[in-house]
Amino acid sequence: MPHMVELSNAPLGGAKSVPSVLTELAIKAARPPERGQAMLWDAGQKYFGLRINQGGAKTFIVLIESGKRQRIGRWPTISLQQARAEAKSILAAHTLGRRSAAPISYDDAQKVYFADCEARIKAGTMRSRTFADYKRLLKKHFAFGRKQVSEVSPHDIATRINRIKDAASEQNHALVAAKIFFGWAQKPARRYVLANPCEGMAPTKRPSRKRVLTDKELAAVYRAAIEGDDAFSHIVALLVLTGQRRGEIAALEWEWINRTDCVITLPGSVTKNKKVHAFPYGPGVASVLERLHEHSPYMFPASRSTWRKGKLTTVYNGWGKDKEAFDKRCGVTKWTLHDLRRTFGTGLAALKVPPHIVERLINHKFGAIQNQTDGIVSAVAEVYNRHLYMDEMREAITTWEARLSQLLKASPAIP
Repeated sequence: MPHMVELSNAPLGGAKSVPSVLTELAIKAARPPERGQAMLWDAGQKYFGLRINQGGAKTFIVLIESGKRQRIGRWPTISLQQARAEAKSILAAHTLGRRSAAPISYDDAQKVYFADCEARIKAGTMRSRTFADYKRLLKKHFAFGRKQVSEVSPHDIATRINRIKDAASEQNHALVAAKIFFGWAQKPARRYVLANPCEGMAPTKRPSRKRVLTDKELAAVYRAAIEGDDAFSHIVALLVLTGQRRGEIAALEWEWINRTDCVITLPGSVTKNKKVHAFPYGPGVASVLERLHEHSPYMFPASRSTWRKGKLTTVYNGWGKDKEAFDKRCGVTKWTLHDLRRTFGTGLAALKVPPHIVERLINHKFGAIQNQTDGIVSAVAEVYNRHLYMDEMREAITTWEARLSQLLKASPAIP
């Protein structure tokens, strides 16, 4: 690294100064110069500093060579911690002699990434749904076109994340997709970027939901679901009856249904914990199944699907608009589909169903399972006995469906 002259902090009127440790408080308090620009060099991270212009804009920079500065991003969009991490990565890349990234535009790099994902799906190392989510998020929120992928900065990423106003969850999902893409682009085999511009960015913390539907709300949702004749209503009915995740129900295939034994078996490819999950169902689910038509391998095929190798390429995905219309029909507000899963578990507990039976029904991941006879069944037994407690689970489902029938009789529709 060439010798560099360290410029000054104070006064901010211009000139040269001695570095001091930058803090968020010091950055906030720093006043702009009367004219031109001023530099605050950080004593805690060599060659890293903050540039303040006459208009008050504060921008993090790193000195990579004598007289050559690289812009990191503007404060407070980029935090001091994020900027320091980025400066360290940039300087490390130059110290190791990796002074230039492979020339490729963002769009072209993205095409290579998508092709790589499709190859991993065929190899069984990536889920098609995961790829579909990443592809949607990258195309929707990170459109950099013909810009060199190596020139996408932390500021660029943060700006686009901040534009997402829908929900914190969408921001977090978008950040994860971007991190994974740029991490892929940083691999030595490609070296499209020298450093991941998402380095140091953390997802927005959200309070965990605790919403459990009241008896009247559950009755209203269930009534609207069984009276509806659209895919969303059928999915909601199955969620109420089984307590499974919405993605697992939406992805159901007819071959997973054993109508003789009244058992649904979800393969590990669609479950969250990647384990096969077999659970019994009762007359309520059977009634929903009878109303559906077996015109494709999928129980809920997407409205705009294409056939490929004998199967539809996509399943139901019209959550937003259909949920809004369903809420108007049932009269219940401020609830999510996942709240039905929480309501299912809480409802079974209130009916005195043992916790380990509830956990098995909703396919929660746990190491040891309580046994009625000898106390504990090992994790090994869990792996080799997929149908352990099937009778107890069936009894719990019968109890739950009876409870739902009582609620329908006792609770009038919410106006």
